[in-house]
Amino acid sequence: MSVLRRAKTWEISESDASDDESTVDHHLNVDTPSKQTARLEAEGEKKVPSLTDKCQTSSSSTKQNQRHALSPPRPGGSGTPSPARKRRSKEEMEADRRRAEEKKETREKQRAVRAQRKEERRHEQNRRREAAENLKKLRPENCIKSFTLSIHPDLLEHVGCDFLLDTLVCLEWRFNIEKQQIPHSITWTRDGLQEGEEGQVSVEDQIVLVLTATDFVEMMLDNVEETGSESILVPVLECLNRNAKKMITLLVTDSDYRTMAYNKPLFLEDQQSESRRATLDMEEVLVYLQLYKNISLVFLDDWQDVTDHVCAVTKSLAKRPFKLLTERAELPFCVDGSWASGARVERDGSGLIQVWSKQIQQLNRVSPAVASTVTKSFPSPRLLLQAYQNLGSEEERKRMLVGLLVKNGGKERRIGPDISARIYRCFTAQNPQLVLD
Repeated sequence: MSVLRRAKTWEISESDASDDESTVDHHLNVDTPSKQTARLEAEGEKKVPSLTDKCQTSSSSTKQNQRHALSPPRPGGSGTPSPARKRRSKEEMEADRRRAEEKKETREKQRAVRAQRKEERRHEQNRRREAAENLKKLRPENCIKSFTLSIHPDLLEHVGCDFLLDTLVCLEWRFNIEKQQIPHSITWTRDGLQEGEEGQVSVEDQIVLVLTATDFVEMMLDNVEETGSESILVPVLECLNRNAKKMITLLVTDSDYRTMAYNKPLFLEDQQSESRRATLDMEEVLVYLQLYKNISLVFLDDWQDVTDHVCAVTKSLAKRPFKLLTERAELPFCVDGSWASGARVERDGSGLIQVWSKQIQQLNRVSPAVASTVTKSFPSPRLLLQAYQNLGSEEERKRMLVGLLVKNGGKERRIGPDISARIYRCFTAQNPQLVLD
């Protein structure tokens, strides 16, 4: 393949005229340095556009593109045709409407559930707050502020009663002086603390009578003599007849009389016969008051002891509401069961093994698994006692149950010497005061 190449030589005419003209033209076309610089600047201005021209060009092209993009397709033009819109039927419209209503109902139900839960949480928070406040009020240090001591005016005549009043003032406890059903008495009332008890006043079941030695002797002798004269014991007995749950304590202030009373009987001349005398022994007085009338009798030295007793009773009453609220209903050492009396025993003897197991569980730190292991090895207490008797030494009896295996939750362990020794002491000890644990 042949390649044509253009000749790079200059063709020079033979005529002189042409040489002269070309020479003149050559001299005319020769650029000086200043002309070359001017020519290059002129060409650069034509070829390189300015920054302003570029921005204007870009802006005009963007606007043109936006006009093309936003302009609607021409009716007869070559734009992309939109798909034909499908007309929905009445059934489809009705189904869409039902779905929209169901979604709306669902949202409303969810909103109602959230509102209900929010209200329940608010009520629960309020309930817990009120319970915490009520519990705080029932604490002994706060509950004691709600008590009021009522002191009978007859007690103000006693020498030393000022000591009681001064103590109540120093402790900032509320008290008042008012007449009561029983003379020489002190009673307690408490304001309502729990919910529903606001403004109510409950009368406590404690009543304290303070008598001198002379008043006590006259009261008891009048009761023995039965002359029908007014005695301090009469309103006390009437109060007990109306409410047997009242707890009355009789305080006698005279240490000398206390010593005399336990060493000497009290005498009373009979009015009908001078030869007959009614003897009043102090032991008989205690039996009569405590066993027959449920009245406690306490002998004290002076009003300082009376004040200490009254303060102790007040503090005890202040602790009672909190203890009733927090203490467990069942006894902690009793075994829980479906029947109040424990395991049920039928006429045929079924249930005795459960009773035997419950009896062993009453010991401290004896689990149902341990009790079941012991009852399987010794099905009755008699068999256990016979096994103890067959052993020779005391140490062997204490360690007789050590090797029994206890299975609990897939694990095995032995009873151990501690539980074995306590079970032995429980069923063989002769001392009723022996501490097993």
